[in-house]
Amino acid sequence: MTLPPDSPAPSPAEAVVVHHRLPSPVWLIPIIAAVVAAFLTWHVLSQRGPTITISWRTGDGLKAGQTKVEHKAVELGTVKSVTLSDDMTHVVATVEMQRQADRFLTDDARFWVVRPRLSAGNVSGIETLLSGAYIELDPGSPTAPGRRDFVGLEDPPAVRSDEPGRTFRLTADRLGSLSSGSPVFYRDIDVGEVLGYEFDHAGRRMTLQVFVRAPYDGFVHRTTHFWNASGVSVGFGPDGLRLDIESLRAVLAGGIAFDTDSDTLTSPVAETGATFPLYATEDVAASAGYRQQIAAVTYIEGSARGLSVGAPVELYGIRVGQVRDVKLEYLSASVGFRVAVHMQIQPERLWLLGPDATIDEVADRLVARGLRTQLRSSSLLTGQMVVALDFFPDAPSAHLAREGDEMVVPSVPGEAESLTAGAGNIVRRLNALPLEQIAANLNATLAGTNAIANGAEMHRALSALADSLAETRTLVRKLDAGVSPALARVPEISRQLQQTLEQANRLVASANGSYGQDSRFSRDLERLMGQVSDAARSMRLLADFLDQHPEALVRGRSGKGGD
Repeated sequence: MTLPPDSPAPSPAEAVVVHHRLPSPVWLIPIIAAVVAAFLTWHVLSQRGPTITISWRTGDGLKAGQTKVEHKAVELGTVKSVTLSDDMTHVVATVEMQRQADRFLTDDARFWVVRPRLSAGNVSGIETLLSGAYIELDPGSPTAPGRRDFVGLEDPPAVRSDEPGRTFRLTADRLGSLSSGSPVFYRDIDVGEVLGYEFDHAGRRMTLQVFVRAPYDGFVHRTTHFWNASGVSVGFGPDGLRLDIESLRAVLAGGIAFDTDSDTLTSPVAETGATFPLYATEDVAASAGYRQQIAAVTYIEGSARGLSVGAPVELYGIRVGQVRDVKLEYLSASVGFRVAVHMQIQPERLWLLGPDATIDEVADRLVARGLRTQLRSSSLLTGQMVVALDFFPDAPSAHLAREGDEMVVPSVPGEAESLTAGAGNIVRRLNALPLEQIAANLNATLAGTNAIANGAEMHRALSALADSLAETRTLVRKLDAGVSPALARVPEISRQLQQTLEQANRLVASANGSYGQDSRFSRDLERLMGQVSDAARSMRLLADFLDQHPEALVRGRSGKGGD
């Protein structure tokens, strides 16, 4: 301890005492802050994952320091910067990921920006209108090689990596309204989506990748049929207009439907990646379900307007096959053209085969009995035609022939050609009639009739007939005046006869009492009374008849007058 120069020296009794003070509690605050900072730094460093880059065509929705990377609403990283590439063709987002996402950053990991999207039949990302866009991560397989540079998806993937189900391949000639994201239906239930499509090397056929979610993927067997269910199907059936719509989404964005026969649901399911044909319609797909197919051809001489590929082949109105192709063939200059209609007959639709009969034997017997093909209209409104198999007993005799693998079925003219031919026959018969001669005869007949009607003889005959009618009316009036008094006295005469008959009866009774019933006088008197009774009855009958038919006095009872 140092003392000032003018201060007195300390005495020995005064001892120097040194006090050791504890650190101030204030120093605990920076120490604790340093510890917390160190812990936070260690925590941040321990949670920090790798830094990755993701490239997109545009930076729409991306903001440095704000846009998050999420998976199932859990934050896994943050965008640190968004820059243009050196060639200015795309943007590169630098993202700091968390350590828990490190094992999912593999070759098959996918990133896309979640923002409001409106596509045909689908609306997504509505929740980002308030919260803002974010990057969604579809984790890759942990067993795949790691990766730090990624190319982001411009559209959300149809299927996530953790969604159960299987993918299949469909081959088709035309895509129609199908596109990535088009739904897949099973009995009107949305069970999957179209993942994408690609052309073959020749560019003629395409292959579609479709995903079917579990458990509906268990309904896909080797016998399953897929068909294009896009748009609206309009048809005319026995009940009138028929409108088939798979769903509103299928109308807007296209769609695919599939089904499996109930008798094949117990067979093994199709393996992942199995290839199936995509049929144009449900009817075509149903026809393809028949395993046996008989190739046949028929030749039509005339118009085939309204007949198209896929048109039904019918027997007695029941579909037994379909038209496979329609071609125009040139034979020669003398013969000209003919239409070849190639068909596929499904014998499983009908019972044709006997126990020991072959297809050719049965078909030959049917052709010999008059089996022919004929084009018939299936709809007067649309003009669509069908190939009808029917029996025509009056058709020229024929036998079954073969051209390669196809059976040749004879044909008869279609309904339109038959009507045209009938009308032509009628016209030819009308042309063969001697119409000019018939017209001349009719004119002559009319002229003669006119001469007779306007001749003097006809006038004289009509005048004589009028005079006869006048004389007849005069005679009738005279007869009526003369006959009426006689008819008036007929009832009086009848009454007098009745009185006479009664007096005679009393006389007979008196005679019987005087001469006896078995005397001759009694018998003669009885006969006389019978005759008088008959006369009285005849008079009554005559009076009744004349009262009802007074004209009989002139014409007689038979209706004819006397001479």
